[in-house]
Amino acid sequence: MDSIVLTAVKTTFSRLLAGKSRPVTETTVDSERAARLRNRVVDDLVADGTIVSARVEAAMRTVPRHLFAPEASLEEAYHPYNAVFTKTDEHGATVSSVSAPQIQAMMLEQAGIAPGMRVLEIGSGGCNAALIAELVGGSGEVTTVDIDPEVTARATRLLAATGYARVRVVRADAENGVPAHAPYDRILVTVGAWDVPAAWTAQLAEDGRLVVPLRMRGLTRSVAFERTGDHLTSTSALVCGFVPMQGAGAHQEQLLLVNGTNAIALRFDDGLPADPGLLDNAVRTPRAEAWTGVTVGRQEPFDTLQTHLATVLPGFCVMAVDPDLDTGPVTPANKWFSLATVDGDGFAYVTTRRTPDDASVEFGVHALGPGGPALAEAVAGQVRAWDRERRGGPGPRVSVHPAHTPDDRLPGGRVVDKKHSRVVLSWPPQD
Repeated sequence: MDSIVLTAVKTTFSRLLAGKSRPVTETTVDSERAARLRNRVVDDLVADGTIVSARVEAAMRTVPRHLFAPEASLEEAYHPYNAVFTKTDEHGATVSSVSAPQIQAMMLEQAGIAPGMRVLEIGSGGCNAALIAELVGGSGEVTTVDIDPEVTARATRLLAATGYARVRVVRADAENGVPAHAPYDRILVTVGAWDVPAAWTAQLAEDGRLVVPLRMRGLTRSVAFERTGDHLTSTSALVCGFVPMQGAGAHQEQLLLVNGTNAIALRFDDGLPADPGLLDNAVRTPRAEAWTGVTVGRQEPFDTLQTHLATVLPGFCVMAVDPDLDTGPVTPANKWFSLATVDGDGFAYVTTRRTPDDASVEFGVHALGPGGPALAEAVAGQVRAWDRERRGGPGPRVSVHPAHTPDDRLPGGRVVDKKHSRVVLSWPPQD
C-alpha cells in the first residue's frame, strides 16, 4: 500500500506542477496517512519542549508539509529533525531546503508571531511561509523573498496549490530587505547569515523582532533580536544549522591547510592569523595532551562551552580532518568539527574520550607546535573555567550595532566586526 501511495503522491504533483491537475483539495493523495505522520511529529516536538505555544502547535498540525517536499517520501518529509534538500549547486552543495520541523517550530516560537502581524521571511521554500500565514491569520501579511528564481517559482506554485496564494513571493537579493512592504513586525531569516545588513534593522518596526541564524566566529545560533533604536539585543540564542546566504550577503570561511599534511584544515570565519607560516613546523613536533577532568553525559548539551571558547580564545577556529588523507598527527573525536585555536607557531583542539563507566565523556586538549604543552594546558584551563563558571547557565547576550559604532558605545564583551555591523557577545555576571 505504501508504494502505491508514494506513486500517487508523485503522479499528483507531476500533474499539479504542469498545471494539469485538479486542486489539491480534490486529489487522491493519502492525506489521512500524512496527517497521522504530521501529528506524530508535532506530538514529539511538544514532548521534547520545542513547541510550547498552542498557536504554533495548531499551525504545525495544519500545514501539509509533505506537499512542499514532493521529492521526499512521507517518512522523510515528516522526520522531526531532518531537513529535505530541494536544490544543489554544480558541486553538489545544498543551496535550498525545507527546514526540519524541529527548526521551523523552534524559530516560530522564538518569533512570537501574532494574528494581524506583517512578517517578512528571507529565504523561500513555501512551507515556512505557509506556517507563518497560519499564525498571522487573514488580517496579517506574509512576504517571502529569495534571490533564486527557481526557488521563488517553486514557492509560488506550491503556496498556490496548497491554499496559501495570499503569501507574497518576491525575487530579490535580501541584502536590502523588501522595502516596499515595510515596516515588518517580524523578520525571519531562514538561511545562514554571517552579517545583519542595516536594511533589516531599518525595516523592522520599533517594537519588532528579528530571528536569524547568525554565524559568529564559526558558530551558528538562531538568535531572536528585539530592536532598540539603531541596534538589536538578543532575547534567545539556540543551536541550529542552515544553508548559507547567497548574493551580496554571502561570506566564505577561509581555510588554512596545515603544512606537512593535506588532511588538516583550520577554518577561520573572520580572517586568517597574521602570519600563517608560523605553523609550518607544528605537525613535526610531538603532540601534547592535557585532560581536564570535566565530563558530560552522552545527551547533555554543551553549546555554551563552544561559545565560551569562541569568546576567550583570540585564535579561535574550527578544525576539520579529511578521513581519507589523515596520517595521524591529530586524532579528534569529531573529524569534521572540532573546536580549535591558533597561537603563534602552534595550534590546539578540543577532543573527548570515554569515561571508564562509558556513561559520559571527558574533555581533553591536544596541541602541536614548540609550545604545545603550555598551549594544551591553557585551553584545558578554559574548559575548566567553563565548568566552574558557566556550565548550566545562560549563554552570552548577543547585540548587533551599526558598523560605525565607536568602542565606547559598545557593551563589554567579545566584539566581532563584520561588514555592516559590530556583533558583541556579552556574558552575564557570575554569582
